[in-house]
Amino acid sequence: MARALCAGTIHTMSSESSATPAKTTAEQPQLLRALGLWETSSIVIGIMIGTAIFIVPAEITREVGSPHAALAVWVVGGLLSLMGALSFAELAAMMPQAGGQYIYLREAYGPLVSFLCGWQFLIASQTAGISVLAVGFALYLNEFIALTPWEQKGAAAASIVLFTYINYMGVKEGGRVQSLLTGLKVAAIVALIVLGYALVHGLPPSGAPLAAPTGRHFASAFGVALVSAFWAYEGWNNCTFAAGEVKRPERNLPLALIVGTSSVVVLYVGLNLVYYHTLSLSSIAQSPAVGAAAAVRMFGETGAALVSLLVIISTLGSLNGSILSAPRVYYAMAKDGAFFRWCARVHPRFRTPHLALVLQGAWAIVLVAWGTYEQLFTYVVFAAWVFYALTAFAVIILRRKLPDLKRPYRVWAYPLVPLGFTLGSVWFLLNMLAETPRESGIGTLMVLVGIPVYLIWKRQSARARPGGA
Repeated sequence: MARALCAGTIHTMSSESSATPAKTTAEQPQLLRALGLWETSSIVIGIMIGTAIFIVPAEITREVGSPHAALAVWVVGGLLSLMGALSFAELAAMMPQAGGQYIYLREAYGPLVSFLCGWQFLIASQTAGISVLAVGFALYLNEFIALTPWEQKGAAAASIVLFTYINYMGVKEGGRVQSLLTGLKVAAIVALIVLGYALVHGLPPSGAPLAAPTGRHFASAFGVALVSAFWAYEGWNNCTFAAGEVKRPERNLPLALIVGTSSVVVLYVGLNLVYYHTLSLSSIAQSPAVGAAAAVRMFGETGAALVSLLVIISTLGSLNGSILSAPRVYYAMAKDGAFFRWCARVHPRFRTPHLALVLQGAWAIVLVAWGTYEQLFTYVVFAAWVFYALTAFAVIILRRKLPDLKRPYRVWAYPLVPLGFTLGSVWFLLNMLAETPRESGIGTLMVLVGIPVYLIWKRQSARARPGGA
């Protein structure tokens, strides 16, 4: 296992980060800095806005029982996500290297913790998330083209292959596709918000009132509802994975994290306001597809088809961004000797971590065919938030551990923001552990399985070095 970088080494990398090509100390091909501010922001926005915002408002409404409480869930979830993005922004500007969150954890806590984070990315959270998105695309494609269950799996696998190929051909190509899809989805959502208020006046007849929890039960229900909100907000950290390919990372990474996350919070709150403006509370709670139900109220029966098209665009944007960003973590792990060494190879022509991309795509397709992606994704939510909390707290640790390291961006209201996000994450994790102990336990066990895997890779890495035992 490669040792953690010393402060001087990181400082050198940070000071050279504005160069268009990533600097190299060898003649091997290296990653290129080809992503500008909009492309990087598009990764943040594009990954965050997937299918959840069109579905989970029903579950949140059922849990808390009132529009005001439901909107509070979205605001609290958004503010916590923004606090996390602000914390990550300092780390990203300070260490703009491929791998992002993996690098920050390694510097703060050592190689085992960072490996376990990358391990859960590979076996479940990132690859299962890609599978969920691909299958979601196929399900909505079925609204326009009749597909058998196996044809839907084929369409899902084909979408993974397509976007893996695009990102194999170059990060610039992947960034352009991301910019286009994100621009289309943001424009469509803004139009949906505006037209929701312009075209609809007066609620439909309300159904049976919902039971609203009170007291201690409200706090518990609010925490459960936050799980759904956090699923919708998931992905704001992914742009840090591709930090080694961002132009002027000391400026563009913090801006992309802050502007991208803030924009999604505003869009989500606006879209939920439209849902409560166009539909009754009981209609929202009972709807399996709230976005489609609201669109039907706005545009008639063609509304469902319009939202299905929007969901397809939204899903593809999230899918492309996830495929683009996550392999950079496996690339960084491989460079540290903590993963298959061939995943550290960069294509001599396209300058992408092509083998890491292929590995990710192959495993995601296996999960699609296997059909267990949703369970895996559910299991690792708990573990993922453990690593979010650790990464935010790493801001405080590294301020003490590496005080002289250049910080082009310093988190606002330090240490309140990183500490607030950490404490909020701990509360969320404790509530999740109490409400969903089985899923949380399985997810934790999946991460802990990575410990013997890490020890095996560490031993093999030591033997591969000259003079290794």
